[in-house]
Amino acid sequence: MTWSLSGELVETCSCNMLCPCWFGQADLMLMDQGYCATSLLLRVREGSYEGVDLAGQNAIVSLHFPGPTLFDADGTGRVYIDEGASDEQASALETILQGASGGGMEVPSSLLSSWLPTRRVAISVSEADGEVSAKVAGIGELKTRRLVNDLGKKMSLKNAAFSVAFGHDAHEGDLAPSDGTVWNDDEMPVNWQGRSGVVGQVSWAG
Repeated sequence: MTWSLSGELVETCSCNMLCPCWFGQADLMLMDQGYCATSLLLRVREGSYEGVDLAGQNAIVSLHFPGPTLFDADGTGRVYIDEGASDEQASALETILQGASGGGMEVPSSLLSSWLPTRRVAISVSEADGEVSAKVAGIGELKTRRLVNDLGKKMSLKNAAFSVAFGHDAHEGDLAPSDGTVWNDDEMPVNWQGRSGVVGQVSWAG
C-alpha cells in the first residue's frame, strides 16, 4: 500500500502543561491523574491513500494509558471519523490513525492492547487567533491555544521523544494548552478534561 499526507496534528491530554510523556523518559512520566488520556486531531491538508483523496479531512484518535507510565502500555484506543467522509476515506483514515501502515501513529499505537470500534461522528473544526477547536457530536470538544511570549513569538517544543515519534516537521511543535477540552466517551476507560497540548505540522507516509 502507498500513501502520504501532510497536515496538522493537534494533541491534547489530561496532564497539566506539559505532559511529561513527551520526553520519553520513564522516570519523568508522573501522570497527574494516575493515568494518561489523550485525543489527537488530524487535519489533513493534502494527501492520498492508495488513490483515495484525503485532502481536507478531519479525524480524531483517542487513547488511554492506565499507567503507571506510558511504557507500561496496555492502552485502549478509538478512532473517530467525520460523518462527511466517504467509506473509502474513512477506511484509509482508520488505518493511518491506528498506525497499521506506519507513519506518526505507529509508535503510540504499539502501546495499545485494544481498539474499540471506530465511530462515525460529526466533527466541526474552527481556528482563530491561534486557537483551534474541534466539536465532536455526542462526545465533546477539543480546544487548544498556542502559547506566545512577550515578544509575540510562539513557544515551541523541539526534539522531544514524541516530537520525533509523531513525525513533527523538524521535530518541533507549538506549545498549546488544552484547557476547555472535554472528552466523554463512556465506552472508553475514563471521561476527562484537557490541560496539556502540542500542535505540530506533520508529513506522514507509508
